[in-house]
Amino acid sequence: MKLKVLIVFILVSSWMSLTAQNIQFHYDLGKDRNHPTTTVEMFKPDKYGNTFFFIDMDYNSGGVKGVSLAYWEFARVFKTEKMPMGIHAEYNGGMGQFIMDGSQVGYTLNDAWLGGIDYSMNAKDYSKGFSAKVLYKYIRDKHEISFQLTGVWYLNFLDNKFTFMGFADFWREDWDFDFDGVTDTEFIFLAEPQIWFNINKSFSVGSEIELSNNFANVKGFQVNPTLGIKWAI
Repeated sequence: MKLKVLIVFILVSSWMSLTAQNIQFHYDLGKDRNHPTTTVEMFKPDKYGNTFFFIDMDYNSGGVKGVSLAYWEFARVFKTEKMPMGIHAEYNGGMGQFIMDGSQVGYTLNDAWLGGIDYSMNAKDYSKGFSAKVLYKYIRDKHEISFQLTGVWYLNFLDNKFTFMGFADFWREDWDFDFDGVTDTEFIFLAEPQIWFNINKSFSVGSEIELSNNFANVKGFQVNPTLGIKWAI
């Protein structure tokens, strides 16, 4: 989610039916939010593991007209059938802008590199699955040594008419909410469960609920729901 960025994606995939790309549009109903967000997401497995990425963009927040935040994550899991666990590598980064005293101010999010192990389980028919990750985390200009615990899940039910999916992250990162040089927290939690009603194989309507604690410079626990639509490519 960040700055005025033009992104054109041409995603071509025919390797197998499990390959998934989608575009999502959410309207954020959280306190002091009320802005749209778009997401481009891809997941592709292969015989050596899987590749995943997503790009989020916020619009019309912080007094900015247009893209106000752009953020992306790219992850690769290396795993063969004989390996009990996969090797996970990941990059996170982004940039944003807001209006302060009539001036446009830009900023970047600290790049983060992560690496560790991934343990996944899937039903034979891929109607449900879960992945747990234990990761070392390097945050540029902040922490050379940190950690992140991640869980990812999905569940298709009622003849695939509904999908419940999402992730939960817990990581260490010193954060100064008042920018007074004093660390106010050392730990951050973020979870984003989604529920979708699948009208057909391509089009879904639903909601995402962001559950967070000490995230995005907001101290304490927050619940931020959205209304969304999703188009699977």
